[in-house]
Amino acid sequence: MPGRKVPDLVPATHPTGPSGLARPARAAHPDYVRHGTTTLFAALEVATGHVIGQCAPRHRHQEFLAFLKQVARGYPRRQLHVICDNYATHKHPVVRGWLARHPRIRLHFTPTSASWLNLVEVFFSIVER
Repeated sequence: MPGRKVPDLVPATHPTGPSGLARPARAAHPDYVRHGTTTLFAALEVATGHVIGQCAPRHRHQEFLAFLKQVARGYPRRQLHVICDNYATHKHPVVRGWLARHPRIRLHFTPTSASWLNLVEVFFSIVER
């Protein structure tokens, strides 16, 4: 079409591979935009199916710590075991410091590249639909 700009398939800043062919385009950190997506933090009480959830615009240690505090307030006199993936936010020094001051709350990490517990997957499936 005349006057229509055809987008570059590979940005000019994207390096080429050893063969000289361009590599598939990937979202680099400065180029990555979430386009309205949100982060959902959710705690599932397995015994009852009760869920505490919180949506946040980002997935940083500040948002994760606010969620942990919300869960701790919801269960003030219980040992809490929280299963997390291995995302760096969950292991941030500020989060570790807070957990050290709140020993009743323990984080357990799923193995890298492992899927979540089946019951949690069911809950997220319901939310998605």
